[in-house]
Amino acid sequence: MSYFEKRIDGEQKYKGVIVNVVLDRAELCDGSIVKREVVQHPGGATILPMDDEGYCYCVRQFRYPFQKELLEAPAGKLEYGENPRECAVRELSEETGFTADEIIYLGADYTSPGFSTETLHIYLARGLHKGKNHLDEGEFLSVEKHHIDELTELVMNGEIADGKTVIAVLKAKRLLESEK
Repeated sequence: MSYFEKRIDGEQKYKGVIVNVVLDRAELCDGSIVKREVVQHPGGATILPMDDEGYCYCVRQFRYPFQKELLEAPAGKLEYGENPRECAVRELSEETGFTADEIIYLGADYTSPGFSTETLHIYLARGLHKGKNHLDEGEFLSVEKHHIDELTELVMNGEIADGKTVIAVLKAKRLLESEK
């Protein structure tokens, strides 16, 4: 049996700076009609820079919706149609000042597939070269150096709860273990 839901029609309810919200009507596999709220988001890319000793460079920044500072892997919003790898490389440079010899794709994350189109593409950067960061206007953050083992512990004990960072750290850790 197919569980496909067929969009019948929809109406844009909100057009924002980052997201749009639409209210769709959809037909379910049993023929019933339901409403579906969809937050349209262009997606983003996150990149975990790791040096040869296993130290990662994360950013600490204030996140308004949670009213607190979070430790995160560098990341940024995609422009519609932008290549995710290019976005990740740009954010790596902007937020940390690093460039990298190797960019490894770790996969994608559907952040909230029940209502949002946001997809985050996750990368690992190795072979780091230090430069000077150049933050966007209105962007304030600090760069912190943490070993991958420490980051893994912070993830596992709940001190890092940012989804993209959790995934980046755990996938990077698993990749390192598979390379041994």
